[in-house]
Amino acid sequence: MSGSAPHPPPHFLSAADLTSEQLVWLLDLAESMRLKRLERPSRWQWQFPHTLALVFEKPSLRTHVSFSVAATELGGSSVYLGPGDIGLNTREPASDVGAVLSRMAHMIVARVNRHQTLLDLVEPGGVPVVNALSELEHPCQALADLLTLKQRFGGLGNQLTLAWCGDGNNVLHSLLLACAAAGVNLKAACPAGLQPKPDVVQAARETASVTGAEIGITTSPMEAVSGANAVYTDVWTSMGDESQAAQRRAQFSGFQVDAGMMKAAGAGAVAMHCLPAHCGEEISAEVFNEHRALIMQQAENRLHAQKALVWWMLSGGAVDSTLARR
Repeated sequence: MSGSAPHPPPHFLSAADLTSEQLVWLLDLAESMRLKRLERPSRWQWQFPHTLALVFEKPSLRTHVSFSVAATELGGSSVYLGPGDIGLNTREPASDVGAVLSRMAHMIVARVNRHQTLLDLVEPGGVPVVNALSELEHPCQALADLLTLKQRFGGLGNQLTLAWCGDGNNVLHSLLLACAAAGVNLKAACPAGLQPKPDVVQAARETASVTGAEIGITTSPMEAVSGANAVYTDVWTSMGDESQAAQRRAQFSGFQVDAGMMKAAGAGAVAMHCLPAHCGEEISAEVFNEHRALIMQQAENRLHAQKALVWWMLSGGAVDSTLARR
């Protein structure tokens, strides 16, 4: 870890917005915040209250609650704006929403249907915008996932291999970019026609060429999980794609993370899931229940990782460099 706190990015729209140094430092800060969460008074309290505007076009449990609790624990507050509150891009363009919120709130956290909406919310000279999910990326989930791997295996780096069995979706895109930056090997198995975007894979491989991580893409789940430390899956049909559920179940034949797949991964391998899970579909009930504690820890880490992110970005980088080591 660097001896000084790196300056945060102006916005966090992609996992690629963090350098390797920034990512490692942020995860150290998140772990320190987790360990000291019940400390009173907390060393992580704003001098004056900050407000997060939570702009959500899609419903959420973990994202909504974790950002709200993070704001409260940092001494601030949040304002939730659901799909019916704004009429984003219908009643009012995202660019105007971003301009207005930048004059009232200190940060915009947005969970949107289209990634372009995030770009439109960025007001020149305005407040930071954080991607809480788009169809392209889910970078906050990737922060929690890497924090979970760090806790489970005692660190990150090329000694770790994460296997992905599922859709080449937004969660995988951010994992590819974040694992590459952290030096973690990632082997992804996705059905033909549902593979990750080539430009995202190329960007991850360019970063991996510096950190030494290996990025592999295949259509064979068994090839991906062989020798992996962790096996990660997600629902086969994401929110908004329900009309394709039957077709997708056929495409994902052989992709269920079950006992046989975990055995192929090897002794000590863990199962991960970003939730909500459809047990009996992408993951067997047996595997889900066996690894339920870690999966819930993964969900809890949404709070710690995002709390550290919010604190760091709103401090403007003026964070005591020793904090992340305490």
